[in-house]
Amino acid sequence: MRVLVADDSVVVRGLVSRWLEEAGCEVVATASNGRIALDALDRANPDIVLLDIEMPELDGTQALPRMLAKRPGLQVVMMSTLTQRNAEISLRCLALGAIDYLPKPEGNRGVTTQASFREDLIQKVRMLGAALRGRPLGRPAPVERPLGAERAPPPTPPAKPASPVVLRPRPLRAAPRCLLIGASTGGPRAVGEVLEGIGAAALRRLPILIVQHMPPVFTAVFAEHLGTRTGLPSAEARHGEALRPGTIYVAPGGRHMGLAGGGQEVTVRLDDGPAVNFCRPAVDVMFRDAAEVFGAATLSVVLTGMGSDGTKGAKALIDAGGTMLAQDEASSTVWGMPGSLVKAGYAHEVLPLPAIGPALRAAITGPGAPH
Repeated sequence: MRVLVADDSVVVRGLVSRWLEEAGCEVVATASNGRIALDALDRANPDIVLLDIEMPELDGTQALPRMLAKRPGLQVVMMSTLTQRNAEISLRCLALGAIDYLPKPEGNRGVTTQASFREDLIQKVRMLGAALRGRPLGRPAPVERPLGAERAPPPTPPAKPASPVVLRPRPLRAAPRCLLIGASTGGPRAVGEVLEGIGAAALRRLPILIVQHMPPVFTAVFAEHLGTRTGLPSAEARHGEALRPGTIYVAPGGRHMGLAGGGQEVTVRLDDGPAVNFCRPAVDVMFRDAAEVFGAATLSVVLTGMGSDGTKGAKALIDAGGTMLAQDEASSTVWGMPGSLVKAGYAHEVLPLPAIGPALRAAITGPGAPH
């Protein structure tokens, strides 16, 4: 993969470049500000740009739209420290067309000593590289709706699939009592579009629980954005709070979110247990608890994301009689999480992103649905 690294710190540029080269990537250019990075696009022809937010002359937020206008389909990963301001900016950049974000430790010392930053950096670039290699010649990146930003294509499917995707028969109709959404890379935009597609009237009928792979601070800002977008109460979930219809509960970064109780009083359960599928929060944790608490009255969807988080939990939900939808490959930023459960045979429907909201709305408001 050809990577351009744009950061105003010479230490960060040097370390990141060395780590990527050691991982087998080709760093084709480095830049100390957005203007230099923008000028380097044609000369360096990168596949991926790592773009710092805070830079002199032309910062990351100013450079991003110009880069995408100049090179549609370019994969840009925003880098920023974990502050509320930078979380807000990063989410805005995702709406403008950035493919992902990478939390950066404070100061050069933090970048040097925090091993998780190096691991996350290499993993993101490798996964995005795998997605890029899967794009057939001449195929443009799928277009994000409704924002119009282009994004990465999915990984290469097998040249000769061993067997076609087999969907589960839809379970017997059970009135849904909760909506569960799991997502990772590309998820912030996808989750917002799905909720808008369902509509506030339908969403008011049941609680909505969301696990989006994000670090602390980011999840709080993400929840606020969803509240603004839907007009519903939305916040990071709190341990022990009761689930209420028409409320959005976002798993806090760094903590698993599950469920406890039963009957008419179900509460949020948060814990700091070990990472599951290298993730905390993990979709699997939420799905497994929901299978025990809500059983067949669970309505769930897995959206775009790297890895396989959600697949084991999906089996538990399926076995309990719940309904599982998955985003299709063509509309996913990365078809890792939804693709994993689809290939395992745990999906009742596989739909393009624009169709998921209406399908969930029909399930929520159809015959036998709660009022």
